[in-house]
Amino acid sequence: MIKVFLAEDEFIVREGIKNNIDWASHGYEFVGEAADGELALPMIAKLKPDIVITDIKMPFMDGLELSRLIKKSYPWIEIIILSGYAEFDYAKKAISIGVAHYMTKPVSGAELIGEIDRVAEKIHEKKQERELLEQYMRDMEENSAEAKKKFFLHMVLGDWSVTELLEKADELSLDISAACYNILLFQAQSSHHSQGEYSGSMVEVYEKIRKIADGLGALIFERHIEDRAIVLKADDPGELEKKQKELAEKLTELLSGYTHILYCGAFGQVAGRLTELPVCHRQASIAYAQRFYLQKSGIFYYREGQLPITGPLPEENDDESFSLSQIDPNEVSHARISEFLHTGQPEEVELFVRDFFAGIGEGAAASNLFRQYLATEMYFAVSAFLESIGIDRSEAEAFDMAAGDIRDEEATKQYLTRSMKKAILLREQGVGNRYASVIEEAKRYIEENYADEDLSLNTLASHVNFSPNHLSMVFSEQTGKTFIKYLTDFRMHKARELLRSTSKRGVDISYEVGYKDPHYFSFLFKKTQGMTPTQYRAGQSGSASEE
Repeated sequence: MIKVFLAEDEFIVREGIKNNIDWASHGYEFVGEAADGELALPMIAKLKPDIVITDIKMPFMDGLELSRLIKKSYPWIEIIILSGYAEFDYAKKAISIGVAHYMTKPVSGAELIGEIDRVAEKIHEKKQERELLEQYMRDMEENSAEAKKKFFLHMVLGDWSVTELLEKADELSLDISAACYNILLFQAQSSHHSQGEYSGSMVEVYEKIRKIADGLGALIFERHIEDRAIVLKADDPGELEKKQKELAEKLTELLSGYTHILYCGAFGQVAGRLTELPVCHRQASIAYAQRFYLQKSGIFYYREGQLPITGPLPEENDDESFSLSQIDPNEVSHARISEFLHTGQPEEVELFVRDFFAGIGEGAAASNLFRQYLATEMYFAVSAFLESIGIDRSEAEAFDMAAGDIRDEEATKQYLTRSMKKAILLREQGVGNRYASVIEEAKRYIEENYADEDLSLNTLASHVNFSPNHLSMVFSEQTGKTFIKYLTDFRMHKARELLRSTSKRGVDISYEVGYKDPHYFSFLFKKTQGMTPTQYRAGQSGSASEE
């Protein structure tokens, strides 16, 4: 029920408005009255009426000042100003404040209730718009997660200005303002390596990690299905250091309860401003690469002098007199290469290869004999890897080396980098193939059930036996769209078909494509198609007649 408040200094007028109108029968609740604006203001703050009726001339605080203060603090409240003066100046002042309703005294009860009805209709329209927008924002929450993922990428690439970052962060409701920052790159993997396992304890782990990040006021971003980036922020370096320590301790404590999960996290160094985050991310990435060299879980920190991604190459040395006994076999182990091929990302290959060479010692790469051995080891590691993930071993022919591939250290690095990237691409394609049947089933289910308003990510996930979070990430990666975007596009496509080929009413089409609320259907159609259903149908009719 819409609530009405009255501010009027004339007692007789006030009593007449209050008592001579049957408010309840018209669908209104008369919630309070006051003799002037000064008394009215605190009452309005407490009662939160939808409509305020106020005289323009009152002692202590007049109606214009009261209206100005109401619009400043409660912009949604509609105001009807009453005045015994018909001067245009009062109306102009009222309009400038934001008051759209101005009536001159004397006002009959019928006239007043008629104006209140018009105002109430406007209030209902605005309320419906807010509710539709809120529903839309809830429905599009999955799209927001994808947008945040892209936002993080731009934040660490450094290709957006600070103004662009702040504006986009505001759109995504992200608070990125701080005096200093640090980034933790984090990955947790189950040794069980199954889809069901990921949908079980792994989803549970990442949900707990999200809560830990939220508790520290940090921002958490998805990078891949099993990778997260946590951006810590604080008002000073001391506070940030405490947050880093607390985050590392809580993650270590959490993961210690899951003995089948290996994890790795890596911090960069403190960034003093947003524009330094790309450097911080680069540092974290270098420290993060340690997960391929250490057979244990842990949280690592970048240190100055740690192996860089790029840098001057050592001078070539054709001396073949080095001894293989100088090489630490652990540095060129088949297992280390295999581990990277199973878990590394394409953008990490150059770092791995650079670190790999740095770890084998000076002089080794200058030996043609050793380079040949290294390339051969890579070839067999890739072959075994492809076989282990169910890819025909004949694919390894694409990794055959030519003499020029090992002519010097740089050529060998390029061969290893090229081979590993190609192998990881095949791995990713293999992952896509494993999920292809699941996504096809999901699409089939959407096509068969799109008219069901209750169709959601949760119901679809239950149907394909995935967790909602896992399905959301896989669906996005495989289709290029979030589930809700795919479903909305599908429903809008069906709606356009019906608008073009039938004379059905918009309300009936709304039900047929899965929206029980025709208002929401119209709102969503206009939001996604740029026009109302009526305008779309008229445009199609116009096109047909022109032909």
